[in-house]
Amino acid sequence: MATKIRLQRRGRKSYAFYSIVIADARAPRDGRFTEKIGTYNPNTNPATVDLNFDRALYWVNCGAQPTDTVRNILSREGVYLMKHLLGGVKKGAFDEAQAKAKFDAWKADKQNGLNAFKAKQAEEKKAAAQARLEAEKKVNEEIAKKVAEKKAAEAAAKAEAEAAANAEATEAPATEEAPAEA
Repeated sequence: MATKIRLQRRGRKSYAFYSIVIADARAPRDGRFTEKIGTYNPNTNPATVDLNFDRALYWVNCGAQPTDTVRNILSREGVYLMKHLLGGVKKGAFDEAQAKAKFDAWKADKQNGLNAFKAKQAEEKKAAAQARLEAEKKVNEEIAKKVAEKKAAEAAAKAEAEAAANAEATEAPATEEAPAEA
């Protein structure tokens, strides 16, 4: 029986979520499978992979053929590197402890790169939020200036109106007295 390591689609429309399964090559994409060895969520940044490493390595060593996407996932998770290192152990190039040390060093380097990527994303997000805040403050200051100018203009107009009313009030009694005396 030819076995494949493939993705089985889950999730709702426009939000695909996949299970990584071992299935017969003749089985349909979402049909029967032998074993589920992990999940793959491409909707996150970076994509989230939850993989049973030992079972994936077992099936790769048994000759299960992965699809292109699953091959990339397994490669990124280090399954193919471990298979290569175990092949070196079988040939006597180095012992299992050296193979484990090489794999651990590779995994640590990969994790450091991932942490740096996440830190860079968080920094960019923080900088973008700061830029939006600065832009909003600038707009608010301009609006506050316009409101202050408008209030000053209204206050000046009101002062002129009061001054004119006071001037008319002072002129009105003087004009009334003049005709009364005449």
